[in-house]
Amino acid sequence: MIARPEDPSGLWRFCHLAEGKVVSVSKTRQKMTPAQKSQARWGLAFVAPTMIGLIVLNFYPIFNTIYQSFFRTGDFGIGNIFVGLKNYQAVLGGKEFWTSLLNTFKYALIEVPFSVVFALLLAVFLNRKIAFRSGYRTIFFLPMVAAPAAVAMVWKFLYNQQFGLLNNVFHTTTAWISDPNIAWISIGVIGVWSIVGYNMILLISGLQEIPHDYYEASEIDGATGIRQFFKITIPLLSPTIFFILQTRIIGALQQFDLIYMVMDNSNRALPSVQTVVYYFYTNAFTYNNRGLGAAIVVCMLVIIMLITLILQKTEKKWVFYN
Repeated sequence: MIARPEDPSGLWRFCHLAEGKVVSVSKTRQKMTPAQKSQARWGLAFVAPTMIGLIVLNFYPIFNTIYQSFFRTGDFGIGNIFVGLKNYQAVLGGKEFWTSLLNTFKYALIEVPFSVVFALLLAVFLNRKIAFRSGYRTIFFLPMVAAPAAVAMVWKFLYNQQFGLLNNVFHTTTAWISDPNIAWISIGVIGVWSIVGYNMILLISGLQEIPHDYYEASEIDGATGIRQFFKITIPLLSPTIFFILQTRIIGALQQFDLIYMVMDNSNRALPSVQTVVYYFYTNAFTYNNRGLGAAIVVCMLVIIMLITLILQKTEKKWVFYN
C-alpha cells in the first residue's frame, strides 16, 4: 500500500499494486459535525470584529488615499476633479518635498541608532541583580507613557533661550530650537529621550531569553565580559535588535506630533526640521489641498516599503535565530 499526499480536490487517493494493475480508490473528506460547525461559527464571530476593524480603519483608508491622490479634492469630499498624475508631478517636482524628506532622514539618523545603543546599554545594566532595579526600569520607561503635549511643554522650557534650564546650567544663550543649524539635533534628542525606555524593555525581554549556560561556558574558556557581549549577547539578541530597528525606522519616518508641538509656525528653524508628515499636514489641512496631501502620503508609503524591503533582504546576513 502506497500513500500519496492530499490532492487539490481534497480527496485521499491510495494506489494498490496487484497483478501489475493500479487501482485508484478515493475517499471523500468527512463532513463537519454540528459541534464543529458551531465551533467554527463562534471562531468567525470572535475574529469578525478584528477583521472589520482592519478593513474599515486600515485597508479602506489606504485605497481611498491612493484614489484621492489622482484628484483635486473639493470641500467635504464633494466636487473632486480628476487631474491624473499632476499631484505626483507637483510633489516630486517641488523642492519642499525633498527638503522635508531630507529632514526626516536626518531625524531618523539621530533617533534610531542612538536610542538603540543607549537602550542596549541600559538593558544590559538593568538586567543584572542591583538594588532598586525595578525602580530604574520604571523611571526610564516613564517618558514612553507620558502625554506628548506634556513632553513638548517640558522640553520647550528646557530649550528656552532666555530662561531655559539648559542655558542657565551651561551659562549660554543658545537658541536650541530656533537656530536652523542645531534645531534638528535638539528635536532628535527629544525623540531619543522619549523612546529609549520602550526599546530598553524590549531588549531586557530578549536578554532574559538567552540561556545563562553560554556565559558560564565562555567564562570557563576565559572570555572577558566585553568578549561575551559581542560574541554572545549581540548575536543572540539580534532578532530583537532587528525588530526594534525596523519598527523605529518606520516610526521615525512618520514623525509629526513632536515637531508640531515643539515648533511654532513662526519659528525660523521650522523649514530645517519639517518632516514629510508635517509637510503633508500643512498641505492637506492648512491649505486644504487633500489631493496633493494624498500624493505625499503615497510617495512616503512607497519609500517606507522600499526601506522595509531592503531591511528584510539584509536580515539573513546579521540576524541569528536560535
